[in-house]
Amino acid sequence: MELVKKKIHMDRINGRAGTQMVLEEDVNISDNKLDANYLLSSKGEIIMEEIRPGENAVSLKGKLVVSILYLTDMEGMCASMEAVIPFEEKVNMEGVNNGDTILTESCIEDLTVGLINSRKFSVQAVVSFTLEREEQVECETAVDLYHEEPVEYRKCVYPVVELVLHKKDIFRLKEEMELTGNLPNVFQTIWHHICFDHVEFKALEEKLSIQGEMRAFFLYEGEGDNDKTQWYENTVPFSGIIECHGCRENMIPDIQYHLGQCNVEVRQDFDGEERVFCVEPVLDLDIHLYEEENLEVISDVYGVDKEIEALTTQMPVKSLLLAGNGKCKIAEHVRIQNPEMPMYQLIHSDGEIRIDEQTIVENGIAVTGTLLVTTLYLSAGGAKSIYSTVNELPFQYVIEAENILPTCVYKLRSSIEQLTVTMLDSDELDVKAALQFKVIVFSVQNRDLVTDIRVEPLDLNKLSDLPGMVICIVGPGETLWDIGKKYYVPVAQLREVNELPTEEISAGDKILVVKGGI
Repeated sequence: MELVKKKIHMDRINGRAGTQMVLEEDVNISDNKLDANYLLSSKGEIIMEEIRPGENAVSLKGKLVVSILYLTDMEGMCASMEAVIPFEEKVNMEGVNNGDTILTESCIEDLTVGLINSRKFSVQAVVSFTLEREEQVECETAVDLYHEEPVEYRKCVYPVVELVLHKKDIFRLKEEMELTGNLPNVFQTIWHHICFDHVEFKALEEKLSIQGEMRAFFLYEGEGDNDKTQWYENTVPFSGIIECHGCRENMIPDIQYHLGQCNVEVRQDFDGEERVFCVEPVLDLDIHLYEEENLEVISDVYGVDKEIEALTTQMPVKSLLLAGNGKCKIAEHVRIQNPEMPMYQLIHSDGEIRIDEQTIVENGIAVTGTLLVTTLYLSAGGAKSIYSTVNELPFQYVIEAENILPTCVYKLRSSIEQLTVTMLDSDELDVKAALQFKVIVFSVQNRDLVTDIRVEPLDLNKLSDLPGMVICIVGPGETLWDIGKKYYVPVAQLREVNELPTEEISAGDKILVVKGGI
């Protein structure tokens, strides 16, 4: 008698921790840059340099890079600078050891940049980190039984999602965008904003496909007599292939991406003029590939001429509950921050989603947060200088997830699918946005998996106490399997004697049991 076993590979989170820190510094404008007159925009990025797990703690090392766009004291001119604030933090995390896999998510909860004087900015940021210890678990379960002697066994089907692959990779992209004919040549780039929308991944044989859109916005100083600040914006579709050994079609990709390095250069066109922006971004990818299977396993076993017992181990089994997305629409009229600087023309708008809370509710995941919209515009009046306004648009949304429970595990990612900002008048904007929430939800249930069987000689005294023939009245919840196991009689024999077309029986039914097969 031999069990046929199958290995199941799963990932699970075994430990979480979080920390929050305040980073602040006063930064001076370098000598080669113009004086600052007005803060236009700022954006921050956390760059992790080291995540080192140790005994019951994780050491974090990195830097906060803050890009600052400001209006200079020269009429119509903008400039930018960077502030870099390094940090190191030790996060206590019970059970962690060297070599563990630590998943880290960072978030800039608040970024405040202030103009101290014409040569100095103050930078203050509240940064939070969420750490999870990821384990890859392998368990075995019996899926079949080879036997020659009489033995009864039954099977059941468990939906299982297996982790096939987890790795980190990168995707390089190179796009060239040429200025339209009415714009002057580029003397120097002042500011750029690169982001990605509608990014989709698909599993193929031994590779992943990626497609989406890259949005690029540039502020630049024009050449020659057109030395005022100019701007250019473009959206380009992209697609590509990521080699991925072990990948197969119909696998479920769960891929987190973010913009890593991004090189922006100005190149010459065919006429030798500086009119082409060359953008070479690198997307950092954290790839999980899952495969869904309805796994047929042995759930119980008993002997007819021997005492046979199934030995089980309780294991948490992961199955896919949902992989989908939801869309939240926002539409509001907002006033600009500085009505004394009325709008003449909109230049550019971009948004940032800040999620304050996410909780599992009945049949869904409730998300509460804020959409921060930064808008650059030309002010009315003779100078027509560039100014900015930042508006906060709160939102609440419930992502549908039928049958979700508090014990479920989920991953939620948000992105701005669409953002449209239009002028209503000189101090009011109409903002329309569509936020996309992608979610993958796993159900985790403890299952008793058969890992071995114990075979012993039949206890003849116990067998002799059983009647040779008996009519058994079926109790509530009792099955034909339970009766056969109790009397050491094959299920097929019970069906034959009682002329049952199936194994279905009900409470109160009378089942004739005839001892046999010994």
